[in-house]
Amino acid sequence: MKDRLEEIRVEALKTIDAAQDLAEVEQLRVKYLGRKGLLTEVLRGLAQASAEERPALGKAANDVKLAIAESLDNKKVQLSASQEASAARTERLDLSLPGRKPLRGHKHPVMRVAEEIIDIFTQLGFQVATGPDVETEYYNFDSLNTPEDHPARDLHDTFFVKPGVVLRTHTSPVQMRVMERTQPPVAVIAPGRVYRVDQDASHSPMFYQIEGLLVDKGITFADLKGVLMLFIHRYFGPETQLRFRPHYFPFTEPSAEADISCTVCAGKGCRVCKHSGWLEILGCGMVHPEVFKYANYDYETYTGFAFGLGVERIAMLTHAISSIHYLYENDLRFLEQF
Repeated sequence: MKDRLEEIRVEALKTIDAAQDLAEVEQLRVKYLGRKGLLTEVLRGLAQASAEERPALGKAANDVKLAIAESLDNKKVQLSASQEASAARTERLDLSLPGRKPLRGHKHPVMRVAEEIIDIFTQLGFQVATGPDVETEYYNFDSLNTPEDHPARDLHDTFFVKPGVVLRTHTSPVQMRVMERTQPPVAVIAPGRVYRVDQDASHSPMFYQIEGLLVDKGITFADLKGVLMLFIHRYFGPETQLRFRPHYFPFTEPSAEADISCTVCAGKGCRVCKHSGWLEILGCGMVHPEVFKYANYDYETYTGFAFGLGVERIAMLTHAISSIHYLYENDLRFLEQF
């Protein structure tokens, strides 16, 4: 039996040393040390040996088992280290290669246009003012000389949060809040989101608006025309023409709507301007004396003008966008053009 044990030890150590991978090592472990392995079969024969031989045979068998087990462990460590080294060589990072640049986002076209507009008016001396999106009816309507029976105060035009509280329909409430805490001269623009119950190709329930207010002694409609003319020429170019048409707004008197010569056909007439050669751009007028009363301004001493324009409208004209909904659908094929 001792001879058989020695044969198993020599064969096992030689075979283990020649193993090429961890899977083969596991197979050799099962072959020699498993429940049906060669060493196990030899140990079962100890029962047939004499009592005098059993201790020596048992010790020899245990020495062979330990030798095989140690050889298996050493081979596993050797193969694992070899595999890790091979993987490191294969997967080694080449730090000299140029890195992959992450995709960078860009400003939304609406915000780009808004910042360009704000920049023009701040250069003229206007300061930026902001206010809450959720507004009281007092600031949104009452203080702006909008009577209770005005259509704009109906549910089909305005989003009501609760009685007396609305989502602001324009940023004009910011102007009233500024006038309440500031004595003339006042020159502010109020950019921000506004909300109206309206939706079609050129209207959205939520959109951006920039309103302007200038109050001081001796302000006339000529000052309003001069400021808007300068803005139009700086934004759309000096060749762009501007015209004013009489209109009605509760908070200005006199009031007007301003049109510019079509940016697509240069005033010759096309589908965009409905062959009129003109595009409506904003509403404006001289601040109504009743509005000054709410602000505790002396309307006999001070005069002022106000105007309001939709940022999306300007963006659509600038980039020939046919529907306002393209600006809010978050389609990357559209947004990546900007």
